[in-house]
Amino acid sequence: ATEYHLGLLKAKLAKYRAQLLEPSKSPAAKGEGFDVMKSGDARVALIGFPSVGKSTFLSLMTSTASEAASYEFTTLTCIPGVIEQRTQLVPLADVHPPPVSPGKGRGRQVIAVARTADVVIMMLDATKGEVQRALLEKELESVGIRLNKSKPNIYFKPKKGGGISFNSTVTLTQCSEKLVQLILHEYKIFNAEVLFREDCSPDEFIDVIVGNRVYMPCLYVYNKIDQISMEEVDRLARRPHSVVISCGMKLNLDYLLEKLWEYLALTCIYTKKRGQRPDFTDAIILRKGASVEHVCHRIHRSLASQFKYALVWGTSTKYSPQRVGLTHMMEHEDVIQIVKK
Repeated sequence: ATEYHLGLLKAKLAKYRAQLLEPSKSPAAKGEGFDVMKSGDARVALIGFPSVGKSTFLSLMTSTASEAASYEFTTLTCIPGVIEQRTQLVPLADVHPPPVSPGKGRGRQVIAVARTADVVIMMLDATKGEVQRALLEKELESVGIRLNKSKPNIYFKPKKGGGISFNSTVTLTQCSEKLVQLILHEYKIFNAEVLFREDCSPDEFIDVIVGNRVYMPCLYVYNKIDQISMEEVDRLARRPHSVVISCGMKLNLDYLLEKLWEYLALTCIYTKKRGQRPDFTDAIILRKGASVEHVCHRIHRSLASQFKYALVWGTSTKYSPQRVGLTHMMEHEDVIQIVKK
């Protein structure tokens, strides 16, 4: 009985948290804009407590001069900056004010900007241990941001009638049919089809019902490593999804950029005109798993309809150059020459 009761309480909590995040109906006074227009090839959100080195990091990595001082709450709004990585990649870095509870202050705006990012960099003070990381993770978890997690493999479809149809392809140890029905009833859902393809917890099932959860990769960046022992630096560096740096002494920043590129999962494609050398100064940036058709659409929307064939040099081909069609999958730093009809 306790297990079912806990499941119901979790469902109610998720409902009330969602209500907290909804904007108020009363017209608010017009103030300074908070969000930053999405531009560039990717967007990186920089989140952390006061005085962990977010503004110093932004000033070092980008051409943006963000105010930095030895007191807390120096930065009170979103500061955009552009990182030019390998001369092509232009991720947008947003500096957030310190974590605010979703129902208080500007918490809703902070969370809204974080949800639109491709990767979250969580800036932590290496001298403060794990306290900051646990608090930030809890804060983001409560507003529907899931860090370094994949979407639960649960099929869920509301219906107009027929009751609740429940099935599972695996043995469930955390959820039962009765608990699933109770959670659905809490959300006023009485007719639905549910299929568990993996052993998920009640929290993950609630995430599927709500449907507005964001799953994104996160890099935990421990700053101020010059103030702790070598043993502690080694322990932090070996943790999954973690990078250790020092903004004050400019240590390990190049490795952080490499890891950021890896987490963004972007691919550089270079173009080549017939009879000329490839243009390595200006690349086309695409998501990993892009095909020749995606490259055509990126150059011009009418190019795919006029496409005859393409010549590709690089790791995606068996030999160079290889004549390929629209469905050929491109890899990082491939060179392409497109021939029209």
